[in-house]
Amino acid sequence: MVKVSYEQKPFRREVMRTYGASVTPSPSELTAVGRRILAEHPGTTGSLGCAISEAVEDALSHEGYRYVLGSVLNQVLLHQSVIGMETKIALDKYGIKPDMVIGCAGGGSNLGGLISPFMGEKLRGEADYDIVAVEPASCPSLTRGRYAYDFCDTGKVCPLAKMYTLGSGFIPSANHAGGLRYHGMSPVLSELYDQGMMRAISVEQTSVFAAAELFARVEGILPAPESSHAIRAAIDEALRCKETGEEKTIVFGLTGTGYFDMVAYEKYNNGEMTDYIPTDEDLKPGFDSLPHIG
Repeated sequence: MVKVSYEQKPFRREVMRTYGASVTPSPSELTAVGRRILAEHPGTTGSLGCAISEAVEDALSHEGYRYVLGSVLNQVLLHQSVIGMETKIALDKYGIKPDMVIGCAGGGSNLGGLISPFMGEKLRGEADYDIVAVEPASCPSLTRGRYAYDFCDTGKVCPLAKMYTLGSGFIPSANHAGGLRYHGMSPVLSELYDQGMMRAISVEQTSVFAAAELFARVEGILPAPESSHAIRAAIDEALRCKETGEEKTIVFGLTGTGYFDMVAYEKYNNGEMTDYIPTDEDLKPGFDSLPHIG
């Protein structure tokens, strides 16, 4: 489990332990790649890229073990497409055509699944949608990353993929949307973004939690921090429409509930949550570490 999530999401960790899992914060001293990452980044809070490296090494070192990646890659987006298909079927049933489709974006699997049927229509010229990826300002792979071949993991044990990336060595700040703390973006979504078929915005986490709190009080559902990025963008667009008088149908993905994220909500409610936006200087080491492809 990514170290920052291990510390910030103790209830998620304890649910896994209750069902018999052994949970180790990553990067750890249990793998060679974990030890290397710790040596290069002392005191790091880890990232999805670090955890992937350690999981792959652990699987390879145990007979009969397999590693299943839960984000980024094409087959994951394919499995997640059930989200978008069900959404599209429900909208069609009631004769609703969205103007905008908004999803949170980390590695891209959930966003890719949500937008898949809408993007298909857009690519075929059957309909047009404003498709928006919303990412954390602290880990802005689409809005500030580079479109290049890069490793999918921090330890550089996985194959290269062409994607928008901040560099596999980039370690995001300890924000509370753990599922969005990934240095790169799905190759499929990166290609669509590069072709101008979708757009991306980044938002700060305090504004995200303000949207989450408003949503909880209005809808009675406590959203996950990751989902709340999409909620933030949807609220902002609705407020713009209110000012201009424009009418829009906005669809956004509510990807999960936040009941395992109460430490984050506590930080926000106590006024202890802060925003971090990396400077160009902060991003430079990650870009400098990109592999040189001849």
